[in-house]
Amino acid sequence: MASMFDSVARRYDRMNALASLGQDRLWRAALVRALDPRPGESMLDLAAGTGASARPLARAGARVVAVDLSFGMASLGQRRHRRLRFVLGDALALPFADQTFDAATCSFGLRNMADPVAALRELRRVVRPDGSLVICEFSTPVGRLWRRLYEFWLKRVMPKVARLASSDSPAYTYLTESILDWPDQAGLADLMREAGWSAIEWRNLSGGIVALHRARRG
Repeated sequence: MASMFDSVARRYDRMNALASLGQDRLWRAALVRALDPRPGESMLDLAAGTGASARPLARAGARVVAVDLSFGMASLGQRRHRRLRFVLGDALALPFADQTFDAATCSFGLRNMADPVAALRELRRVVRPDGSLVICEFSTPVGRLWRRLYEFWLKRVMPKVARLASSDSPAYTYLTESILDWPDQAGLADLMREAGWSAIEWRNLSGGIVALHRARRG
């Protein structure tokens, strides 16, 4: 998995912008509002990629640690954002002590993990009591017509965009399949509950193409 993301690191952010028609910026802005970072708070951004989500959190004053399994992603992110701290790490065995962070987040990465529930448990372990978690992930569009249009985009349009704009279009074939196989909003809430998170709620973005799930470490 890490090698796949190494291969797409250089064009990853640009490809995301193209594939989402620019909606990715709105989704990340919604993530920041959901976390509501305060100056001095410590935050973990898991599956941080090149730092697209970590950077606005740091701008708000939080002390952000960006963690990714891909050396290509983390090294490129560190070069681009020298004030951020990037750490290579496995979501299933995070290199941090218990209760290290005030909050944690993961954007578009949980569905790529071998064991999402184990990753959610690890996130809970490193977050302090009453700390928060926000997951920003692809989900299931509400409404049959919207869902069909979205599936058409994923299956027919996105592969063509990937062939034109990406250095590794097979990687985006995998990503499309992972999106279609991922649980819906209620399904992800169940996984979070199984991992020990409480007070779980979600908000649909772009008609449910993406959902923000927020929870507390009870």
